[in-house]
Amino acid sequence: MKSAVEPLKARRIYLLLRDRIVAGELPPGRRLPGEPVLAAEHAVSRVTVRRALDLLEKEGLVQRKAGSGTFVHDTRTVRPIVADLSNVLSHLIDMGRSTDVKLLSFGYGVPPESIAESLGLKPGERVQRSVRVRLIDGEPFSYLTTHVPEWIGLTYSEAELAARPLLELIERSGVTTERATQAINATLAGPEPAAALDLEIGSPLLTLTRIVYEPSGRGVEHLHALYRPDRYSFHMDLVRTGSDGERRWSPALGWPRGIDKSKADKNKTEKNKQGEKPTRSPRVTKQRS
Repeated sequence: MKSAVEPLKARRIYLLLRDRIVAGELPPGRRLPGEPVLAAEHAVSRVTVRRALDLLEKEGLVQRKAGSGTFVHDTRTVRPIVADLSNVLSHLIDMGRSTDVKLLSFGYGVPPESIAESLGLKPGERVQRSVRVRLIDGEPFSYLTTHVPEWIGLTYSEAELAARPLLELIERSGVTTERATQAINATLAGPEPAAALDLEIGSPLLTLTRIVYEPSGRGVEHLHALYRPDRYSFHMDLVRTGSDGERRWSPALGWPRGIDKSKADKNKTEKNKQGEKPTRSPRVTKQRS
């Protein structure tokens, strides 16, 4: 029984220390308390503490120096990716140009029924399926599985997919991408994603499922993405809209980052005085995932 409990205690200490490091309570360069101190603090053995430190070191959060101790590693050199949810499609191409990609698999076949249905494919219609890992500053942050109708997939090669953003290749084929639906959830890393993202099996991940459509309503890409939450986050600017009694938060579509809102409000007032109508933001409705 003891052998089964010890790993759980080690993981608990690992998570406690990890949270303090990520939150900045233990800043880069800070020396952690020694193993005897941590063992006494958490009422565990030094072996358990050592296992917890092993997990932190494997994740790159601490660095052990012989004769000196264990120090919080400076992870700020890895720039986290922040995705702007209010501008989905342009962000996909921009991110593809600013990050590196490793293509793990590339092939053709009949997709699972759920994916075929979401893309509006005919029975037996094939797709081009690929699995890629995206890296920022040499560190993996996303594990991407995409399905594209075969008639589009045949317009680009495996080498091109390894070097260029998929959405750019899709639009190069003559397809016009008009809209996308997406759902964001949380999951745990399975064996293959864990290995690709340099994580332990069972580590928490963000998951996103996105379907991109052309004007006719046909699906042109199905994406299932897994993200390391320490290297990727979702962002959306909001503004307060609506009349009194029906005020609500709405996406700030097109709102420039860093703009002085008071100055913007003043400009809007001046335009209204001159008889110009304020620009209305597109209405946003909930989308079924």
